[in-house]
Amino acid sequence: MQFTQAPKPRRKPSLTPMIDVVFLLLVFFMLASRFGTDAVLDLPLAGQGGSYTGPPRLIGIGAGNLDLNGLPVADSNLAEALAPLMDSPGDMLVLRGRDQADLQRITDVTSLLRQAGFTNFVLVE
Repeated sequence: MQFTQAPKPRRKPSLTPMIDVVFLLLVFFMLASRFGTDAVLDLPLAGQGGSYTGPPRLIGIGAGNLDLNGLPVADSNLAEALAPLMDSPGDMLVLRGRDQADLQRITDVTSLLRQAGFTNFVLVE
C-alpha cells in the first residue's frame, strides 16, 4: 500500500489582481493630484479688456530682459520706470512676450508687477 499522494501540477500565479490594483492606484493618484494650479495668471478676456487711457505702457518681456516702450529696463527698476506713466495702479499695462520668452518668465514679471501694486494686465502677441 502506498499512501503518497500524486504530485499536483504547480499553479501559475495570476497577474490579473495585481494589474487591477496598479490601475486603481493610477486612477486614484491622477484624480487626487493637482496640476499647475499654483501659479494662475488672471488676464481679461479679449472682449473684456477695458479701455486704454494715458501714455503708452508696453512692456516687452524677453527671455532675460525687459523693455518699457522699447527702452531696456531692469527687472528691479520696472515699477519705478512705470510710475510716471501711471495715473493709478489700476491703469492697463500691455505685456508682450518676445525673443523666445517662456510662459514662466511672463508669469514671473506679472507677479513682480502685482507685488508693486499693479492690477490690470493685457497679454498680446
